[in-house]
Amino acid sequence: MQLIIKKQVKQLIDVFIRNNGVVKSLPAFCFLLLFATNVPAQKAGIWNTYTTDSGLPALSIERSFIYVPETKWMYSHHPHIAVFKNNFIAIWSNGMIDEDAAGQRVVFSVSKDFFHWSAPEALALPSAFDEKSANVLTAAGFHRFDDTLVAYYSEYSPQRTHTQLWAKISSDGLHWSGPLDMHVPVAPNYGPQVIANKRLIISGNFTFIYTDDPRGLTNWKISSFYPDSLYKEDNPAAFYKPAERINLPPLCEASFFQTDDGIIHSLLRVTGKGWKGRLWLTESKDNGSSWSFPSETAFTDNDSKFHFGHLPDGRFYYVGSPDTLHHYERNPLVLAVSKDGWIFNKQYIIANSLYQLKKKGLWKGGQYGYPHTIIDKGYMYIIISRQKEAIEVIRFNLDQL
Repeated sequence: MQLIIKKQVKQLIDVFIRNNGVVKSLPAFCFLLLFATNVPAQKAGIWNTYTTDSGLPALSIERSFIYVPETKWMYSHHPHIAVFKNNFIAIWSNGMIDEDAAGQRVVFSVSKDFFHWSAPEALALPSAFDEKSANVLTAAGFHRFDDTLVAYYSEYSPQRTHTQLWAKISSDGLHWSGPLDMHVPVAPNYGPQVIANKRLIISGNFTFIYTDDPRGLTNWKISSFYPDSLYKEDNPAAFYKPAERINLPPLCEASFFQTDDGIIHSLLRVTGKGWKGRLWLTESKDNGSSWSFPSETAFTDNDSKFHFGHLPDGRFYYVGSPDTLHHYERNPLVLAVSKDGWIFNKQYIIANSLYQLKKKGLWKGGQYGYPHTIIDKGYMYIIISRQKEAIEVIRFNLDQL
């Protein structure tokens, strides 16, 4: 029943947009407004119990800086980490000074022991935009199948248009293929996650792309909680307009987990003037083919990217910055654990030390930015950017939980 209603709402929105915002069916438009303002996601009860870091247990961690710039390539962000053939491999977006500026590249670094990392090498370089400037690349995560590692990255113009998703493959994590076009106009938030039916889903800002190709290289399809008529691409600037058109705050940078009932729960960051310190929720009951209308949760957020996942014992976890008292400081970095996927009521401090910024740049800031997590051999690994300048990796033994 809910899917039928959602399809009707999408049709109504499509008609409304095609009519250039002119209301030609008052009852239908009233129904749309009623749905958009009063119908929540299937269960918006996901919440955490974080208030402040006072009294929270601190995890015993090990940490290592992968990259700290000296005089050039001073912007580093969007980090991802993988374990492949006995090596740790990290990728991230790397620019000269400012965030997502023309010429931004994607680099990678490798370590055998977690503590010592190779000097960054270019995984991908942007193509030319015009005679004077280049396009922008952002790192988009990893996927491993058989003896192959896939690294994804997105490309778009300095005007945040003409978005493309690319991939490169490697058999050793050191040498990479040429670019492979994924044929979707999406800049991902994370690399593919495998759900219960083996489908791969990539979280974007407001889109979710999915494929049943286990390699993650072909047949990607796009779904969203927005009607198709509201967007043409998904990148770091494209999420504002569709939200405005249907009176939602700017929703972006999704991360999801799936519960035993098959429902996929995706949390969304709110940024800009719409930030009120809470994540929003959209859900899918059909393996990512469609998504419910988003609604606000009681899960606190500092205005940053975050990462959800599963612990080996079946519990769910969140890693991010849930503090709402110091907007955008992205400190401390917190682990929250839940038994049921609804109440994240066990909180731990992962890290709260400060990194001193070396060179100011556009939108540079935030102590623990954009965490990505993996679990390997009893440890959780968390890669983060520090003030969008340096890249650090942290690990801790799961026995502490």
